[in-house]
Order: sequence, then C-alpha cells, then structure tokens
Amino acid sequence: MKFSTVFARGVALVGSIAVAVRRAKDGDATPAWGSAPAIPAAKPQGSIPTLKMPTAKGWEPGQTPIAAPGLNVNCFARGLKHPRWIYVLPNGDVLIAEASSVPGPVKSVFGYAVRTTMERAAAIVPSANRITLLRDADGDGIAEIQETFMEGLNQPFGMALVGDTFYVGNTDGVMAFPYAPAARRIDAPGHRISTFKPGGHWTRSLLPSPDGSKLYAGVGSLTNIADDGMEAEEGRAAIWELDLTTGANRIYAAGLRNAVGMAWEPSTGVLWTVVNERDGLGDETPPDYLTSVRDGGFYGWPYCYWGQTVDDRVPQDAVAVARALTPDYALGGHTASLGLCWVPAGTLPGFPEGMAIGQHGSWNRSKLSGYKLTFIPFENGRPSGPPRDILSGFLAPDEKVSYGRPVGVTLGPDGSLLMADDVGDVIWRVTGA
Repeated sequence: MKFSTVFARGVALVGSIAVAVRRAKDGDATPAWGSAPAIPAAKPQGSIPTLKMPTAKGWEPGQTPIAAPGLNVNCFARGLKHPRWIYVLPNGDVLIAEASSVPGPVKSVFGYAVRTTMERAAAIVPSANRITLLRDADGDGIAEIQETFMEGLNQPFGMALVGDTFYVGNTDGVMAFPYAPAARRIDAPGHRISTFKPGGHWTRSLLPSPDGSKLYAGVGSLTNIADDGMEAEEGRAAIWELDLTTGANRIYAAGLRNAVGMAWEPSTGVLWTVVNERDGLGDETPPDYLTSVRDGGFYGWPYCYWGQTVDDRVPQDAVAVARALTPDYALGGHTASLGLCWVPAGTLPGFPEGMAIGQHGSWNRSKLSGYKLTFIPFENGRPSGPPRDILSGFLAPDEKVSYGRPVGVTLGPDGSLLMADDVGDVIWRVTGA
C-alpha cells in the first residue's frame, strides 16, 4: 500500500476512532483491580479499536507531580532524553537507560493511526541508545553530575551489576561488560551472553538472582495476539533465566505478553513481575497485572487471559489453555504498568511494605488510565489491599495533554524512591515530607 493512500485512509480513520470512543460503554470504565477483579465480557473491537492518547506537553518550570499526603517530590535530574529505566550502583551513582521505540514499516491503516498518535504523545522519538550516570555528590537530593556512562548501545533498557561484570539488556540480547568499582564510564567492548529477537515490545528488563548466579530477562511479544503466527513469537512473551556460571539460557516462564518490571519479594524469595496484556477487547478487558512467577509457569498468552478465559480471536491450543495460571493481582485495563520495585516498610511515611509500580498510561481505551506511580501493599508475601497513589498529576484533568509518563522505579541510594519520566525527561525523587 502506498504511503499516500495510507495517509488518506488514516485521516478518515481518526474520525472513525472518535466514533468508537464516543460509543464506548460506561461499564468499560469500571476499573478491574485486585485479586478477584470484575472483568467485563470481551467486546472485540475489530479493525478499528479504540485509540486515544494525550499530547505530550512536558512540565512547566517549577511544576511537579502531585505527591500523596505525607510525601514530598523533587526533581533529581532533568534534561535527559527519554529516560526509561534506573539502576543504582553500590557507590550510590544512579544510572539511567535512555532509549525509545524504533517503529517498523506501516503495514495497515490502523498502524498508521497508531504511529501518528504515538509520535504526538512522544512515545516514538529518536533513540538515544545510551546510559547516563547521575551523581548527587553533596547529598542535597539533586544530581549535580550528569555524564555519559555508556553509548552506542542498541535500545538499552535493563541493567545489572554482578561482581565485576555490568550487564545491559539491549533489545537484541544481553551484553556483559567489565566494570571497575566507582567507574564513571565503560568504554571496553562487551560480549554477548544471550540473543533475543528485536522489534515489537522492545524492552529487555534484567534482574539478578539474590545469590548472583542467575540473571532474569523479560522479553515481550512481537505483536498483540500472535498476529504474525506463533513462529514469529518463538522465544518471546516470556521471562528468561540466564545462568551466569554455565552460560545456559532457558525460558523460566511463558505466556506473559509483555513482562517488564521484575522484583523479589524478600520474605518468600519469590519473583514477581508486572505484565501488559492484549488490546482490542474493551477498556478493562483484560487487565494488566502484577503476579508471582512460577518456574515453568504458563500465563495464557495468546490463547487466553486471566486464567483460562479464551480469546476467540486466536487459533486455540486446548492443552495450553488448560495449564494457564491465573495472575495474582489485576492492575486495571491498559494501564501500561512497567516499573516495579519492592518498597520496604518505613521507606515512605504512612506506607507499609509492598510494591511500587510505574504506570506509563493507556493509549487504547475511551477513558485514560494509569499515568501514576502507584503502590500495592503486601502482607505475608502477598498483595493485601487496594492500590494507593504515590505520585499522580501526570495527566491533565481534561485528558488532552500529559506532563509526564511514569516508567522505571527503584530505591535511591539515600533511601528515597526514584522514578523515570520519559515524557518529562526527568527523574523524580520521592521522600517523606
């Protein structure tokens, strides 16, 4: 299809999408949250699913997100280029992976509409392909040192230091680099320890095992519901386990459409992740989720969701459906929950132990959702109550513009909480008021 034809049809499609938004059922907006969510019946949206996203505006001077009562937020660093993920080194230096989606060719009218919408929302920008080092040398909660730590990478995302080796999750695989204590830059060539297919959901999050013997990597699907067939999805929609001692790599858990943030729950030693679910079935169907991850577990994608609810749009595999596990905690439909961090009790005044989750925000529902840093309390190793906002105010009340979009979140070197904002190009720091 010629681009001019795609463009003309895309303009017409925008009007159709607006109609689809106006026709959305009120019931679609009821949030699906918690361990026993009320998930509406699927309403397949066909070739014109709902498409809605705010225009990226960024923050005005002095403007910040809204912190929950008892908390304070300040800008730790600004002037970055699409910061996505955060990693804190043992000496307190803070590393920021700066990268972005690299769009492929436009294959359909809807694909054109998605791309133009994402560009307007600053979700598609030139990828910096670097890692930046931040250092707060005087301890005032603001990084006065900002310099390039690594460059020339391939859509870097996850980072991990194990011993004297620094690992980077590029979109096409995990690379290992030599690291000297307190180094402010790595120029040495690395070596590859795994290869992943690039494209589609491009982020490659990393999490070391507590004993440092293994590395876990999140690899998202290429498409929404295996649209190009299961062969194209081989090795994807999974969490991989990389054995750093033997070099063996294997799929640890599968059927996870796009598992991004990962964290260990310390009392049980269980791995948890946040997963972005499929599109095109309604505002709240199915919900994104937070779940414990079982070795060898299968979580349904693409055949079914939230346990064994079959997706009729997909050629079925009854054996796969029968063994699909139900996730632990629903996070609302299309919230794009990406960042995940274990928060010990006492980190934030008034907050118990639990998980902090950076919700990047929806683009494919009639009423926008996400666009916040939220918190799920835990008790005895399990989610134990409703979500609570840590930071909000990233989205204008009329939903027409976004000032920022939350992504990665981690504990800062001073006991604060740090969060990457890839529209505001800011790292936010949360402490007690």
